[in-house]
Amino acid sequence: MTLATLSDVLRPALKNGYAVAGLVTSGWEDMCAYVAAAEAEDVPIILQAGPGCRDNTPLPILGKMFRYLAEAASVPIVAHLDHGYTFQECKEALDSGFTSLMFDGSRKPLQQNIDETATIAEMAHAAGISCEGEIGFVGYSGGENSAGTDPDEAMQFARDTGVDALAISVGNVHLQEDKEGGLDEARICAIEAVTKVPLVIHGGSGVPLAQRTALARGSKVCKFNIGTELRMAFGRALRESVNRDPTRFDRVSILKDTHDPVVAATRRVLNALKEK
Repeated sequence: MTLATLSDVLRPALKNGYAVAGLVTSGWEDMCAYVAAAEAEDVPIILQAGPGCRDNTPLPILGKMFRYLAEAASVPIVAHLDHGYTFQECKEALDSGFTSLMFDGSRKPLQQNIDETATIAEMAHAAGISCEGEIGFVGYSGGENSAGTDPDEAMQFARDTGVDALAISVGNVHLQEDKEGGLDEARICAIEAVTKVPLVIHGGSGVPLAQRTALARGSKVCKFNIGTELRMAFGRALRESVNRDPTRFDRVSILKDTHDPVVAATRRVLNALKEK
């Protein structure tokens, strides 16, 4: 069994100069492809159940799916709740077998975010699992704008919450389809100068591969969340499969055609974050 907590995989990453991918799942097919890619690259991964995934599949089912895959995997797998917005949601994930909880209070006033995140972290640690928090709101492509992380607030947040990983807003944007942006490395340096915990980049699909690699090897950024570019790979493969034979209607047969392309796309993501 290679089920791991977030701390289990991020502490070595911080020490040895690499990053771990937090892979945003949508369903069984991409989860299986992610694990196959991780085994091919011989690296740990974090399987993430975000709000969209949870809208489609209940947390107790997702917990069983993640744990089933982890138990058969040859590399460490983290079962991670991504963007939990309430105590109740985080508690349900814990009870469903998740090994890491990400509480997102980034839209809330600083002290409220600290207080609520600290409560989640205390609950997680009492159960022997990990907690990620977010300070500085990460916006959405075509939607809400980001509010960059203030280093002094990041220091206070990390100190007072006891989180195992700190998600920050440094030019990253959720759901960005291109890689023409880039992160504010000066702000990252200012944050890591006053914090000790591994840092997390949400919206990692919009970050150029070369910058991902440089930060993984030369900063405290130890986790990149990747969703959009892998959903795009899945979507392309699915369209090609359907269009190749319009008479085919069996969904299992069609969905099998997404596996190899998603494995290949995921391996590119993982390879860019590996240890030298």
